[in-house]
Amino acid sequence: MQTQLTKWIGIGVTAVALCACASLEPVQTAQKMIGQPESAVRTAFGTPTETYQLAGGTQRWIYSKQPMGHEVYAADFDSGGKLTGFRQMLTEKEIYEARPGVWTKHDVAERFGMPREPTQYYPLMKREAWSYRMYVAGYQQAHFNALFDDNGVLDRTMIVVDPLGGDHQSRK
Repeated sequence: MQTQLTKWIGIGVTAVALCACASLEPVQTAQKMIGQPESAVRTAFGTPTETYQLAGGTQRWIYSKQPMGHEVYAADFDSGGKLTGFRQMLTEKEIYEARPGVWTKHDVAERFGMPREPTQYYPLMKREAWSYRMYVAGYQQAHFNALFDDNGVLDRTMIVVDPLGGDHQSRK
């Protein structure tokens, strides 16, 4: 009986440690899980906020920390359901790969998830704006904005650095 209890305690401690690592260092934790099945990723990171079916039977799970967090993580799986990659999507590198005039709202959502901030519409420009909180240079708070024309095609992207570091309305 004692060995069975010790075994269950060991499993519980391992699960808690894995969850703690997953929340503190998600990319590093997931990189060690490459090749693992979807069930292992779900155990470590929980239910994704969104899922997308990609080309060739692959899948992307989005783990968004928006609107107050500054991260959106993507877990990519091959057609067999094995983890092939896990990365933070709100980086300048990822944003600069966006293709104005080509990408649609769906393409932006597949890459960065749906916005968790309220969308804005600018009638004089005839543009809808999606906004995501992010960090630039590793520590500076900023907003990534994707602007779409009335046909839902990406018109432009912008990174706007917030010199005061966040939502000014919450400081009043």
